[in-house]
Amino acid sequence: MKTQSTFSELLQAYFTQRLMNECNASPHTIANYRDTFRLLIAFAHRTLKKPPTALTMQHLDAAFVCRFLDHLEKDRGVSARSRNVRLAAIHSFFHYVALQEPALGALAQRVLAIKSKRHLKKPIDFLTRTEAEALLSAPDQQTWSGRRDRALLLLALQTGLRLSEIISLCCQDIALDTGAHVRCTGKGRKIRCIPLRKETVATLRAWLREQKAQPLDPLFPNVRGKPLSRDGVQYLLTKHVATARQQCPSLKNKRVSPHVLRHSTAMDLLQCGVDRSVIALWLGHERMDTTQIYLHASLELKEKALAKTEPFYGRPRRYRPPEQLMAFLQSL
Repeated sequence: MKTQSTFSELLQAYFTQRLMNECNASPHTIANYRDTFRLLIAFAHRTLKKPPTALTMQHLDAAFVCRFLDHLEKDRGVSARSRNVRLAAIHSFFHYVALQEPALGALAQRVLAIKSKRHLKKPIDFLTRTEAEALLSAPDQQTWSGRRDRALLLLALQTGLRLSEIISLCCQDIALDTGAHVRCTGKGRKIRCIPLRKETVATLRAWLREQKAQPLDPLFPNVRGKPLSRDGVQYLLTKHVATARQQCPSLKNKRVSPHVLRHSTAMDLLQCGVDRSVIALWLGHERMDTTQIYLHASLELKEKALAKTEPFYGRPRRYRPPEQLMAFLQSL
């Protein structure tokens, strides 16, 4: 008779068999799910006093998962959106558990019944043309890192590449001859090509000439010649935004992240009249509906729509109370 698999066995099989072998999940997905279960196991060790090897599936019931999600929000200060990302990873694991161990089906159903938390959907942040120009002027062109940073920022603002796509670029991914473009592998392993403007081509050509790099070398290396990390790009962006704020006061009220540069590209295309379907292809969106967020964020488009409407001409009149109301007030 087959014995029931332990939590450790199920978790290892979930990562090796389900995610890596069957789904061929991307390294980013695997790392995200891995971090979720590292947090979950650490929380179980603190609250249940159980080491990872002593944990059972019965310990990870719906009540425990809810306490873990509350811990993420209250103690670690994550947003509802981040909480939902962690819950999605847990749901994926329990879907696998229900298939592999039918005896744990009731336990899995209760965990899968935990709903994602609703949250406020704020308008996206993006840079105006003036703010983008101030940011591009911030890096010091007399230094190697300043020339690298300006080339990176210019490419990000013109192409709208994701951060993961930028740091994974190699020199061979840039074509600067006729039909200049950048070739990247995006979300869902979709390969797309994005055309480059003349000024971007000139900047990248000068940068590649300075680098004298091989085709497989990173396009934007750190001082050790390795690809820039996510934290490295965020650090250099924060540094240059602080410099740009001295010339552009409107940046003082904005938190600029690498993804804000991507939003800025989309908003620039939208305000120039580019169709939403083209923007979706440009950014590598899975669905065209994703571009709806840019329509909501563009006040300029809404003002143009308002200008096409007719104003209301009804004349305001002074309020005159009925005689019964006046009589009532006089009787008080």
